[in-house]
Amino acid sequence: FLSLVAEFCCGFFVILILGNFWFLAVLYLLWLYFDWETPCTGGRRSEWVRSWTVWKYFREYFPIHLIKTSDLSPNHNYLFGFHPHGVLVAGAFGNFCTGPSFKNLFPGLTPYLHIMPIWFSCPFFREYIMSAGMVSASKESVSYVLNNEGGGRASIIVIGGAEESLNAHPGSLTLNILKRKGFIKMALKHGAHLVPVFSFGENELFKQVANPKGSWLRNVQEKLQKIMGFALPLFHARGVFQYSFGLIPYRQPIHTVVGSPIPVKRNLNPTTEEVDQLHALYLQKLKQLFEEHKKNYGIPEHKSLIFE
Repeated sequence: FLSLVAEFCCGFFVILILGNFWFLAVLYLLWLYFDWETPCTGGRRSEWVRSWTVWKYFREYFPIHLIKTSDLSPNHNYLFGFHPHGVLVAGAFGNFCTGPSFKNLFPGLTPYLHIMPIWFSCPFFREYIMSAGMVSASKESVSYVLNNEGGGRASIIVIGGAEESLNAHPGSLTLNILKRKGFIKMALKHGAHLVPVFSFGENELFKQVANPKGSWLRNVQEKLQKIMGFALPLFHARGVFQYSFGLIPYRQPIHTVVGSPIPVKRNLNPTTEEVDQLHALYLQKLKQLFEEHKKNYGIPEHKSLIFE
């Protein structure tokens, strides 16, 4: 969905350049030059955009639900680790960028969904995603959000990143997390409490062409991901008037469960051992969150998370 909107915005910009409105394109480029760092300095959200009626229909289509398991004091800053990435990351967008659910459940907290910096280089599209509350996933951006002495901010990071989308098959419970410790360092640096988040149903929205590790397709996808910075999963789902094939996601319920916070004491220069210790604790709490709630969302008792 984001890719389609981005392509439309880029196409519109090209039309401005090639048409009689080239001067508007020049003015926008000038604006872009002076506004380039905004995605790394908290963005520019619009409650009007975040409350568009279309997002209500978007959430109800699946439907998307946000589940709270513990109170979060607005006197602290938090780093939410979102799992899994899936293909669409619908749970993260629907719950943290649209509607009143987050505000109602966690009053006093402002959510910031961090996404790949490359999206903010697309003309016009960058304005749209910033208005929804999305900001860059760069270190500078995360630091800006969490460096708020009064608290009240929540950075949401999709930990598995683009690489994890290649595992987004129905029923898959594989998370790319063992080597991802940058978010742990950021939490320690700013004393931000860690909050594991698991979105049940995220991997059920699309079917993906078989791409087991070691296959030629997976090798090509991984090489392209390293070159371009984002993955290209070959997925399909349903059509508009039929359910056999298309690019519209299946209507599968998504339940995004926000776990209890892991208190983190500020440490500007954590050692490798301290990072590893907190990372291990985070994995333990994430697995505990999954095990406590999986029975509520149709996950068989014998199924467990796989960390790689």
